[in-house]
Amino acid sequence: MLLVDDEERMVAALRRGLTAEGFAVDSAADGTDGLRRARSGDFDAVVLDVMLPGLSGYEVVRRLRAEGNWVPVLMLSAKDGEHDQADALDDGADDYLTKPFSFVVLLARLRALLRRGVVARPAVLEAGEVTLDPAAREVRVAGAPVELTPREFLLLEYLVRHGGQVVGKDELLEHVWDRAAEVAPNVVEVYVGYLRRKLGSERLLTVRGVGYKLVA
Repeated sequence: MLLVDDEERMVAALRRGLTAEGFAVDSAADGTDGLRRARSGDFDAVVLDVMLPGLSGYEVVRRLRAEGNWVPVLMLSAKDGEHDQADALDDGADDYLTKPFSFVVLLARLRALLRRGVVARPAVLEAGEVTLDPAAREVRVAGAPVELTPREFLLLEYLVRHGGQVVGKDELLEHVWDRAAEVAPNVVEVYVGYLRRKLGSERLLTVRGVGYKLVA
């Protein structure tokens, strides 16, 4: 297990707790050293802070993924905004935990990542003529670039990752919108309409009474 964080007291506490749970733990206090260790070490998982001296956690995980290193990464941040979480996941992190957090929750998240294992994922997602690059935040349709708002991008990414499947409105609200925030009842339909105009109506279908399907 690799811990990358510049908060010495927290790293010491996590090291004690993880060691007591049977993990062998290494640590780094800045992004540059963390990236070097992640590249050279054979770690089961990396716990990576977002705000680091040297390289940010975002940049560390971007470089790892660009190099084809798919070690599970759990990112930590004092920021709890949905866009901060989306940026971390788009850059290639597997999970995101907001500080302060419970050690029990951290441990459960890590065990879930370890059960999942290392799964190589493509840097660019495809669904038919639609390609989406989460790291570069670029979308192309039949090779032509398409400009999307951040929310449109999140919606399309979720649909692309479930290409060929029918995705229900409640599922989209759960994963693309913050359930705690007040959103209009028809927000999904509105944003699906935005995507249709930009992607082409034939690529995003409505399955009446069930949900939406991106045609691959």
